Amino acid sequence: MEWRDQGLVIGVRRHGESSVIAELMTRAHGRHLGLVRSGRSRAMQPVLQAGNHVEAHWRARIEEHLGQYVLEPAQLRTAELMTSQLALHCVSHVSALLRLLPEREPHENLYEMATLIMEHLQARDIAPALVVRFELALLVQLGFGLDLSECAATGVREDLIYVSPKSGRAVSRAAGAPYAERMLPLPDFLTHATFSTQVERDVLCEAFRMTGYFLERDIFAARGLEMPAARAAYIASL
Repeated sequence: MEWRDQGLVIGVRRHGESSVIAELMTRAHGRHLGLVRSGRSRAMQPVLQAGNHVEAHWRARIEEHLGQYVLEPAQLRTAELMTSQLALHCVSHVSALLRLLPEREPHENLYEMATLIMEHLQARDIAPALVVRFELALLVQLGFGLDLSECAATGVREDLIYVSPKSGRAVSRAAGAPYAERMLPLPDFLTHATFSTQVERDVLCEAFRMTGYFLERDIFAARGLEMPAARAAYIASL
């Protein structure tokens, strides 16, 4: 069994004296692990940093085996991560979210979104809004997608400014007014079909508060896990 694919490095752990097990988010094969022989060598260590893109060649005797990777660098971001706390926290957070996905299950849309984020790590007018949308997409892929298309109470599609913390559905200003204190904010940029880069800091904080609520409740707490510290660090660094 073998295949070649593009991959984003999202994790590495030691294996034996000189090898490592690399965890990649690949375009066509999803989150996939593999052994990298001599992965702790000076030549491979710069390649096996989270946030790097690689060309991956995976081989195994049978499909169920861990298999071995041969990796070639495609886009290295080590220098950028060493000089930017914002970029480092972003890579750590996105990688932690990708590691929640089932192994070997393709999610090409999440791969593409993660790639776009990596290409704009330090672009404060682009990356944060992309990360929020990535969190929403991840909730969908894990079976906890939010319905932000219409009001849960009335069915209207205009003036949606709340999200119900119980149902995860949008609520209009009029329908949600009596319960405003219990509602989560729904920033309007998340209801637009086109991507907006002009998002104010306070609006971004509201968006992260909303997605963070559902990530914490439905994903992390449900698995007995804590929210990655990198998320809070990333938001603070904005």
